[in-house]
Amino acid sequence: MIRVVIDTNIVVSANLQDQGLPAAVLDLAIARKVQMFISPPVMAEYEDVLHRPRLKLSAARVDAALAVIRRSGKLIHPTLTITWSKDESDNRLLECAETALADYFVTGNIRHFPTEWKITKIVTARSFLADIVPLLS
Repeated sequence: MIRVVIDTNIVVSANLQDQGLPAAVLDLAIARKVQMFISPPVMAEYEDVLHRPRLKLSAARVDAALAVIRRSGKLIHPTLTITWSKDESDNRLLECAETALADYFVTGNIRHFPTEWKITKIVTARSFLADIVPLLS
């Protein structure tokens, strides 16, 4: 099964708009067509950002979204520390991807990351879907 770590911006976009590429990526993970990996720091980041008032997401919606991610994602506990990025949350995502041996890290901000991290391809939602949808047919 394809192993993936999903950036916070994709999770946020999927929760703000039920249709679109980010929602399609998250839907594949929730449906377990791909294996999504999460870690405690990644979940904390999702929760923190989804609860930001400017997003205007209800607490019930955020709690439901996080519950679905917890149920469908595979929880891992990275033991390595990455300091590649000045943004600590980006480092936590890379730690999750490396520990999970993820095939893909899906982000809306590819300019913030290298094109690959170890064995993980860093791609947009569009590129991810273009790569994997043909494999799922």
